[in-house]
Order: sequence, then C-alpha cells, then structure tokens
Amino acid sequence: MIKGISRRVIVVKSPDRRFFEEAIFIVKEGLLGEGGVTAEQVVEEARRVADGFVKKHHSRWWHRIPAPGYMAIGALLATAVWSIGLLW
Repeated sequence: MIKGISRRVIVVKSPDRRFFEEAIFIVKEGLLGEGGVTAEQVVEEARRVADGFVKKHHSRWWHRIPAPGYMAIGALLATAVWSIGLLW
C-alpha cells in the first residue's frame, strides 16, 4: 500500500554486516521543530540504537564453534570421565 504522506527517515549503515546492511528509522512528525532537538541529535540516537542492537546480539565466542567441535569436546569429556572412573 502506498500512502501520499512524506516522512523523514534516517538510514544508518550497519557496523557489522552479519546482522543487517542498514537500519531505517522513521522520525516522528514535528520532532525536529519542537523541544530543541537537532538533526544531529536524532542521527546520533539512531546510530546508538543500531550499535546497541549489534552489541546485544553479537554472539559469544562459543557460539561460533561448529557442531563437529562440540562433538569433539563432548567425546573428550566423556573419555576423561570414563578414564577417571576406571582409576577409582
């Protein structure tokens, strides 16, 4: 659906392209004309939100281990537990 309303948008390029290429923020009507909010402050807030999303959803190092790595670690731990059990 296409509306005949023009809106102000801010497009922020992603600092980490694994999650998204760019984020599009639609600015509230009348925001820049009221309350002493400058365009630079709005753009900075959009960048802060986009960076916060990437930092929040950035995976930990153990999330990057492939499935065979988990299998190998499990096999090593099972072998170690089994070996310790034989020593007792």
